Amino acid sequence: MKLGFGLMRLPKKGIITDIKQTSKMVDMFLEAGGTYFDTAYVYPGSEDATRKALVERYPREKYTLATKLNASVAITEKMAKSQLDTSLKRTGAGYFDYYLLHALMEKNYGKYDKFNLWNFAKEQKEKGIIRNYGFSFHGGPELLDKLLTEHSDVDFVQLQINYCDWESPKVKSRENYEVARKHNKQIVIMEPVKGGRLADPPERVREVFDEANKNASYASWAIKFAASLDGILSVLSGMSNIEQMQDNLSYMKDFEKLSDVEREIIREAQKAFNDVKSIPCTGCGYCLEGCPQQIKIPEIFSARNEQVEYGRIEEGNKKYADIIKENAKASECIGCGQCESSCPQHIEIIEELKKCSEVFDR
Repeated sequence: MKLGFGLMRLPKKGIITDIKQTSKMVDMFLEAGGTYFDTAYVYPGSEDATRKALVERYPREKYTLATKLNASVAITEKMAKSQLDTSLKRTGAGYFDYYLLHALMEKNYGKYDKFNLWNFAKEQKEKGIIRNYGFSFHGGPELLDKLLTEHSDVDFVQLQINYCDWESPKVKSRENYEVARKHNKQIVIMEPVKGGRLADPPERVREVFDEANKNASYASWAIKFAASLDGILSVLSGMSNIEQMQDNLSYMKDFEKLSDVEREIIREAQKAFNDVKSIPCTGCGYCLEGCPQQIKIPEIFSARNEQVEYGRIEEGNKKYADIIKENAKASECIGCGQCESSCPQHIEIIEELKKCSEVFDR
């Protein structure tokens, strides 16, 4: 089964991962024939939850596990390389089937060279601690081509691909996909539902899909679009509850590629989505690390998108009011740029916060 279980957005009880519900989701996924689980060193609580819900409950040969090394959060080479040992301890997995250098893009890829992490990954593969190595990528096609040329021995690459970003001038999903295929690399797809936004799209996009098939979930169109591409190792879905797991399994267990008619419907939805001038935030939270004002950027953008995407003006205002009860306002941004340097969506966060402030902080 091409569906992969992304462990970034697991169900919560308050601020703690709901292990009982996560375990049930793991059971459902494995029973349906799924095997690919994806976590990362920087996903809060995710590797520990992986141990409790998966590793301690199933034989190691029943699943494949991927995790990631993120140089951006490391000060020294030693600290960066120590992430592997930490991930092994947290998960208890013994080894990783897939190991990735995490979130490479133009602003940070040099650090992976500086810390000698490409050779480190190859050395760990030779030792058997990892079975396949690759990298996740948020840059442009020119850099991707450069990296795949210089590191032609990588086993796979993880790319952000969804119908909304397919022709995006910033994300460049299609161009990156074509580069990876040119280099004959297997592809793991991340953000097929764009952080959940394609599971709850704007009204005009809903109308396009409802006219075609009222019984199909909006998420199903997005995931099937990604899974219908050639050369796909896994399509990751960051499922947050049992209902999302049930929905994904309903059409991915016996997956069939999109028909020509369905592809045309997707093209209509692409056009409709691109007409909505919302903030393309996926809620990953990478922008929060190091923000001197501790501004809840993804939450503020979500409040504004309530208004822009759905016309829910009062809901957006209330959401923003709740955010700033205990957190900084959008207007408190000092423009340091820390957030923009880590944003995988290449959002002009400073400018967008200014626009949010003009709406909310009047």
